[in-house]
Amino acid sequence: MGSMTSNAQRMVIDQPDLDREASVADKMMQAVDQQAVAMSTSDQIAVENVSLRYGGSAGVLAIDNVSFTVPDNEFCVIVGPSGCGKSSLLYLAAGLHDATSGRILVNGHEVFEPGRERGMVFQGYTLFPWLTVRANIEYGPKRRGMAAPERRKIVDQYLEEVGLTAFANHYPSQLSGGMKQRVAIARALANDPAVLLMDEPFGALDSQTRTTMQKLLLRVWERHHKTVLFVTHDIEEALLLGDRVLVMTARPGRIKAQVKVNIPRPRTTNLILEPEFIALKRQLLSLLHDEIDENH
Repeated sequence: MGSMTSNAQRMVIDQPDLDREASVADKMMQAVDQQAVAMSTSDQIAVENVSLRYGGSAGVLAIDNVSFTVPDNEFCVIVGPSGCGKSSLLYLAAGLHDATSGRILVNGHEVFEPGRERGMVFQGYTLFPWLTVRANIEYGPKRRGMAAPERRKIVDQYLEEVGLTAFANHYPSQLSGGMKQRVAIARALANDPAVLLMDEPFGALDSQTRTTMQKLLLRVWERHHKTVLFVTHDIEEALLLGDRVLVMTARPGRIKAQVKVNIPRPRTTNLILEPEFIALKRQLLSLLHDEIDENH
């Protein structure tokens, strides 16, 4: 899938460097006018025998022979110990980094670079700081050459969905962390991607704001039913949002288990008090604790 060295600069590093974050976001957004959306298949994401090693053949094996599929419209969540390769796997799917071996397909097409059919929401606030909220959201459609009236209609729709209509002309520096992530979600959805990749998007938020954002994402997903691959450290978040949870081992990351979340939708945050939810939480915690104990 190409040289790791040549693509190292395409990786995002969580740091408050706005220029760097914006450049990575631009990589993702530029793809909207570079690739056509492929025909849909039953499995929108297929990860096939993917391994990732940093530092050449003698370097660190971060991901080891991982395979799984994500069907159309499924909300799939990945959890695992810190450093197990969860985020790296997402960057591979986004086309921001190259695997050492194996391949990832989206809609039956192998991933080599960022593409319009994949939208990504990062943990860091990767908005363009020099653009207003409205301009951030319409950036992708504008690059695709969409007419201004249609762009305005789409942006207005997503501003309303994420509750930011009154902040359309604000700049990112004027927004709270939760509001910035609302913009990031709206910006990703405005490109109408087949797949939404979300790397701990609420990880930097306080508990109350995180709960609010989980509620918002549940509402948005119920409306659009995008295929989602979501990375988190939060077990309750994984079960609240996901249809299925993949549990990864400690480094090198492998898929240890998958847990089906057979809890009806629509869901609310009150679900965490239900016996079925608590039983699933215990199951996931047991899998993760066993993994941590085995590696310490």
